[in-house]
Amino acid sequence: MNAQREVVYKRRYNALFGDRLSVDIANMIFDTAEVITEDNKAAQDYKNFEFELIRYFSISSPVNKSEFENMNPQEIAGIVYKSALKHYQEKMIRNAEIAFPVIKNVYETQKDQYKRILVPFTDGVKNLNVATDLEKAYTTEGKQLIQDFEKNISLAIIDDAWKTHLRKMDELKQSVQLAVHEQKDPLLIYKFEAFELFKEMIVKVNKDVISFLFKGELPQKNQQQIREARQVKANRSLKEQKDEIQNLDERASISRAAGQTQRQQQQVTETIVREQPKIGRNDKVTIKNVMSGENKTLKYKQAIPLINKGEWVLID
Repeated sequence: MNAQREVVYKRRYNALFGDRLSVDIANMIFDTAEVITEDNKAAQDYKNFEFELIRYFSISSPVNKSEFENMNPQEIAGIVYKSALKHYQEKMIRNAEIAFPVIKNVYETQKDQYKRILVPFTDGVKNLNVATDLEKAYTTEGKQLIQDFEKNISLAIIDDAWKTHLRKMDELKQSVQLAVHEQKDPLLIYKFEAFELFKEMIVKVNKDVISFLFKGELPQKNQQQIREARQVKANRSLKEQKDEIQNLDERASISRAAGQTQRQQQQVTETIVREQPKIGRNDKVTIKNVMSGENKTLKYKQAIPLINKGEWVLID
């Protein structure tokens, strides 16, 4: 359980502070591409392979049916990863370009009124109001908004998945007690089932985050939908709509309110936001080539350009 907690809190820390979020997103794209490829390759189901690429990455298959049947899963996953990462990077650049004229207009005409603004994103099913600093969004030409979008959706999905996983772990504790009557070791069964549940949770988190990031769209040049963050937070009800995801500011506000009324929750809150060791630019890391499977150990600052090209992923 401690090992699972470390993995989740590390991801949450990276999303919260953004230092390694781009690397984590690249890894999620690779892991999802690998899962989709291996599952459908094992079943020799090219049609479902195509469907899942559209569902999660919003791309057509970069390999045809003949290539899918003859290539090994690692080669296919590498091709899918490079195609998906390129599509994602182009989409984020395009979203920043779409948002900037509206941000520019708000900043130049109302910067004295607004410090943080809410910008709505939607994947067609769920909605997320992304809170971002108006001045930073303006000076970075919309790039800060995209970073806040990645941060908000990653945090929201990780938090919700972890809460669900903890509930399942509690249910598992109750169910493994029955193993005693079958003359089986309940601790051994618990460890095995807990690991399987955790793997399922990680796969689901990866798919959910990737799906929203790839499908998330902005209102095109609609200034009426961009509002002042503090004003909206003050007026909104604590009860969210079923299809609406709370942004980072809203989640923090609710957490603070809960901490004031329920002291017993302080320990959990402090644990979730604790700091993890930060990777320095000169620290040694291990990366893997998505096509050949080759591992390489080098400094983090040297690894970043390779990861950004889509040919390598960070594994340690």
